[in-house]
Amino acid sequence: MTAEASAAMCDAPQQNSNANAHPQQQEIPLAVVLGQPVLQIPQDLYIPPDALEVILDAFEGPLDLLLYLIRRQNLDILDIPVAEITRQYVEYIQAMHELRFELAADYLVMAAILAEIKSRMLLPRPPSEEGEEEDPRAELVRRLQEYERYKKAAEDLDALPRLERDTSVAQAHVPDRTTIRLPPPVDLRELLLALHEVLRRAELQGKHAIRREALSVRQRMGELLERLADGAFHRFESLFVMEEGRLGIVVTFLSLLTLAKEQLVDIVQEAPLAPIYVKSLAGEQPPDRDALSDEFDTPVSPTDA
Repeated sequence: MTAEASAAMCDAPQQNSNANAHPQQQEIPLAVVLGQPVLQIPQDLYIPPDALEVILDAFEGPLDLLLYLIRRQNLDILDIPVAEITRQYVEYIQAMHELRFELAADYLVMAAILAEIKSRMLLPRPPSEEGEEEDPRAELVRRLQEYERYKKAAEDLDALPRLERDTSVAQAHVPDRTTIRLPPPVDLRELLLALHEVLRRAELQGKHAIRREALSVRQRMGELLERLADGAFHRFESLFVMEEGRLGIVVTFLSLLTLAKEQLVDIVQEAPLAPIYVKSLAGEQPPDRDALSDEFDTPVSPTDA
């Protein structure tokens, strides 16, 4: 049950008697059932006295209730009809007691203040004090005006957008993405130019007529993977042994091409004509040499470097 419905129950018996004093207000329904207002309690409705207990929290204090009674009848707060407001206030408190609502003692104190103001206004004053005595309602009016200002300010503050009630801060977790800049692939022409430079350097080495063991591409592939097992980038030229001569350089070059074809090494270059680097993709444990390709594995036994 709302506070307006309770006040309407108190005011219903007095509507006919006060029709001449104040404009008749629109009757507030006791309840709304299936969208239809209920203006009167059904005669066949029986509610046991101890069926329920309701705690009324519609008004925040006696001043709030008093201000409601004044504003509900569109009365001037500076010219309060104390007798009428006191009657409605007391009837409201009595109705709340009959309905077993819990009321704070402040409501009873306000009822006593209204009764005192009413009695002071009804009692005749001596002629000598008529121009000196202050209006008994002045202090109550001041408190009502001050309360109304604070209530209006509180309503204005409550209407402002409130974080976590009306608005929420957008929270989105952006995953950490480390951008890996992949070097551009090496063009075959660049590889051939690098091979030509290695061969040129090999020509500068002194020649010796010696016997060498047969060179195996598969064996050289295994040696290269072992050398590149640290996972670092190695200069293309550093993988060749100049003392092996042209044939050894060609075997090493074919081994690198075969490893790149099988995606066991990565050959990169930062820019055209820049140094070429080779990195192993086989991890710390290179594959067994028997598992390597034998496409170019025709042992060669050079007799002259």
